[in-house]
Amino acid sequence: MLPLTRRSLLGAAAGGAALSVMPGLPAVAAETGVSAYQFPLGQVKLTAGRLMDNQSRTLTYLRLVDVDRLLYVFRANHGLSTGGAAANGGWDAPTFPFRSHVQGHFLTAWAQAWAVLGDTVCRDKANYMVAELAKCQASNGYLSGFPEADITAVHNRTLTNGNVPYYCIHKTLAGLLDVWRLIGGTQARDVLLKFAAWVDTRTAALTTAQMQAMLQTEFGGMNAVLTDLYQQTNDSRWLTVARRFDHAVVFDPLAAGTDSLNGLHANTQVPKWIGAAREYKATGTTRYRDIARNAWNITVGAHTYAIGGNSQAEHFRPAGAIAGYLTNDTCEHCNSVNMLRLTNELYVTEPDRAAYFDFYEQALLNHVLGAQNPASANGHVTYFTPLRPGGRRGVGPAWGGGTWSTDYGTFWCCQGTGVEVNTRLAESIYFYSGTTLTVNLFAPSVLTWAARGITVTQTTTFPESDTSTLKLTGTMSGSWSIRVRIPSWTSGATITVNGTAVTTSAPGTYTTITRTWAANDTIVVRLPMRIVLRPANDNPDLQAITYGPVVLAGNYGDTALTTPPTLTVSSVTRTTATANGSPVNLVPFYNAHAMNYNVYWMTAPTYKLVNNATGLVLGVKDMSVADGGLAVMWGDTGTLDHRWVRIADGTAVRFRNVNSGKVLGVQDMSTADNAVVLQWADNGTADHRWTLVDQGNGIYKIRNVNSGKLLAVLNGGTAWGVQVVQDADNGSADNLWRLTAI
Repeated sequence: MLPLTRRSLLGAAAGGAALSVMPGLPAVAAETGVSAYQFPLGQVKLTAGRLMDNQSRTLTYLRLVDVDRLLYVFRANHGLSTGGAAANGGWDAPTFPFRSHVQGHFLTAWAQAWAVLGDTVCRDKANYMVAELAKCQASNGYLSGFPEADITAVHNRTLTNGNVPYYCIHKTLAGLLDVWRLIGGTQARDVLLKFAAWVDTRTAALTTAQMQAMLQTEFGGMNAVLTDLYQQTNDSRWLTVARRFDHAVVFDPLAAGTDSLNGLHANTQVPKWIGAAREYKATGTTRYRDIARNAWNITVGAHTYAIGGNSQAEHFRPAGAIAGYLTNDTCEHCNSVNMLRLTNELYVTEPDRAAYFDFYEQALLNHVLGAQNPASANGHVTYFTPLRPGGRRGVGPAWGGGTWSTDYGTFWCCQGTGVEVNTRLAESIYFYSGTTLTVNLFAPSVLTWAARGITVTQTTTFPESDTSTLKLTGTMSGSWSIRVRIPSWTSGATITVNGTAVTTSAPGTYTTITRTWAANDTIVVRLPMRIVLRPANDNPDLQAITYGPVVLAGNYGDTALTTPPTLTVSSVTRTTATANGSPVNLVPFYNAHAMNYNVYWMTAPTYKLVNNATGLVLGVKDMSVADGGLAVMWGDTGTLDHRWVRIADGTAVRFRNVNSGKVLGVQDMSTADNAVVLQWADNGTADHRWTLVDQGNGIYKIRNVNSGKLLAVLNGGTAWGVQVVQDADNGSADNLWRLTAI
């Protein structure tokens, strides 16, 4: 059973100034350690392509959604009339503990839709919501859809209803800040400052020990938004409040470069790391920088699936643990969206490190882009992205929102981050530093570098093609540089300027082109793609197929799968492969919709477990596919139940039956001699784990991790159908096995 979590309750103007906020607002505090800058939203616009499709569907939903329905829980909590509006369902239902978390996401998305697209409907919705929130807040500065008593309870560590109140508050503060920064006006600022002052008053009353204890309850990115408020106002009060939310038990190991993520609720952590990056820029304290960088390095290096997502059942698993956690509830959408933001925060401090945008591209294309349902006009999203064999988007555990979101009946965290991310998809294509322009992503788009009077039009169908063309127009002045990311996955990249080749740097770096540019200069970037198999961290025999940056998935239609198909590696092309002896079509994973798919494939031989005393092979009685199917010895007749996939699991292995997909375990997790060995669902219990004790000459003892007993044959029997048991290490020959690759 999964642990109880908040989800399980539901079943700078561009042009040289060192600022990274929108122009036209009050002066902000300078940032430390930043040497590259994003263009303000609105200076980069998407053109026709896959990213723009996502943006358009989200805009349709943002224009549709009823603001009065979103205001329902605020008005009800603050004693105001709900005006006849219907209540929402799901996570914004009037009885749901952390109702009112999603409204801040909508404020941000509306503000971004105004900044990027000039959409007046979204602007007006944001302004209306802010005006109504101001009425709710009027009495004491508090602003939420749940009673203030929940705040007192979380401070006292007596909260038992599953609420995560500061998580919700973070979303509201962030939405108000974005409305102020991107739309302007004073009302969002006033509501924001009044609410932040309330947070200051409430948290100032806590001792350091009380505050750290309270931080064990998810609090979103409170340190991030309050630091942003400091940056926006240059009022050190808000930085003081932000630093109260520095979570020592998480930050201390990361500062030391220690991976202590196993078992932590994943999306509780990533917003804190974003906050650490923001605090570094605000204070220059290198410890904050180290926390954020180490968190990124650890997560990307040891906890990330091929599609760029992380976590299983919302939690980090042991470092490198991938093969053992291919389930329906992998890769929570929120995590990847927040990892994109963390990547941005870190990249601007290390703009020569191309690895940041290798990952950004991986997660954006393979996870975030495909998390939206292309069949939904309103851009519905999924909570998890299943990676089990035969997984299917929009299908998963009801408690966690594995199905597609709806207009008013879900409102999960991932639905909120979905409307946010799909209104800022253009934000990280281009960066600048002084007069140098960096191209980090290959996407159809137009950059209007307003401060320099330059327009860059990028035309491409990437990643369907390997070529992108950038055309410059406008007024050029003097010599300046354009940097182009050469991804680590390419080989033989070429760049031409007006048809003339330029020297291209190695993969995983940037190529810098410095010249006196002229209007209509054209840069053509070609990034050859090839098939590469990417192994799981913990099992080199289990691999994902990639073509360039794109993960390819097997299209299995409505066919069910229980185990990873065995891939004939030599058969793989961009569009087809052979697996389990049959052809299968391959599609980009971001387009793997309305189908059962497979992402990770077995690429090494399966094994027969041959008893050294009898020569019989280990199989499953009657070729059962059910839990409890008995392990027996049988003649080598070649049936699939005699074949086992060896899955690395730390220092141990698990044996998965090719026929049933079940793993070898011990009945009732017994530790007794002669306890029955059987197959069971792979639910992670210790009796499913075995260590191989090498005896030389290809002979092994197979020791159960839970009991310490050896895999053996009952009474040393030699007949077909004799039962397999566990036994003490007594030196008998039936305790010895050969693993024979098939």
